[in-house]
Amino acid sequence: MAITVEKKSTRIDRLAELTARRETAAGGSLWVETLRRLRASKMALVGAVIIAVFLLVALVGPLVAPYDPTAQTWRGEVFSNRGIFVGPRSDNWLGLDHLGRDELSRMLVGARQTLLVGIVATLLGFAVGVLIGGLSGAALAFGGRVGQRIDTVLMRFIDITLAMPSLLLAVSIAAVMGQSLTTVMIAVGVVQIPIFARLLRGSMLAQANADYVLAARSVGVRRRRIVLGHVLPNSLGPIIVQATLVLATAIIEAAALSYLGLGNPDASQPEWGVMLAKAQEDFSQAPMLAVYPALGIIITALGFTLLGEAMREALDPKLRSR
Repeated sequence: MAITVEKKSTRIDRLAELTARRETAAGGSLWVETLRRLRASKMALVGAVIIAVFLLVALVGPLVAPYDPTAQTWRGEVFSNRGIFVGPRSDNWLGLDHLGRDELSRMLVGARQTLLVGIVATLLGFAVGVLIGGLSGAALAFGGRVGQRIDTVLMRFIDITLAMPSLLLAVSIAAVMGQSLTTVMIAVGVVQIPIFARLLRGSMLAQANADYVLAARSVGVRRRRIVLGHVLPNSLGPIIVQATLVLATAIIEAAALSYLGLGNPDASQPEWGVMLAKAQEDFSQAPMLAVYPALGIIITALGFTLLGEAMREALDPKLRSR
């Protein structure tokens, strides 16, 4: 009997693989069609270009920065005119800050820190959210009464976190853990967990009623294999799209925490949120020192948002036939 069930399960897997190959050959595969729509989307192209430029700056910025971002020495003398701001000039294209540090170099080096904070926070929220959402969705769809209880406990915890405003929750976590860049990553990542958990749970519940799942259950395929081999992989599309959008939110929220003084306590290390916070102290005398990091944050978040929205539209089944 076990051998018969295994053979039927193998046939279902082969049938699914054969169907996917036929769809790919005919140009109907989900990811092939999504890529085609993204290439034709101006919004996706603009977002991709912005992200590519940001990644390039973050990766090579410290290597091409014209000066040490913490240096205060010019022409062999220590900059002593604190409070007197030097505007753009041939040696310093974006001028000097209140301590005489090159603003362009700090922007280039700070891009890497900003990217690091956004990626780590998003990965943290993604990993824990997928774990909770996947466990909850699988338990509710395939776990019977015990699964319903597990889903109830997990979702009530998620509901509690969703009841609090995201920025207020992040500020509370950062205030409890103390001032550091690691604290900002954790605080922003925790805020994103309910988003991924809820989204994956709903996607898995929708996939649990698909025809291929009913066929696999009818021939006795193990629940673990159905969940891990079929339901979970087919539910990750919306999660990947959401991760792109969350990355933009994470960068903004990390900058907000740094602006509120909960970020890296070492202000000499450049990071766009910290630079924006310090620039507000001298905004009346040198407003451009606040404009540069603000524009960097806004444009970067815009790039991730545009690409994420384009991916969401490309994956929408209602729009695929257009």
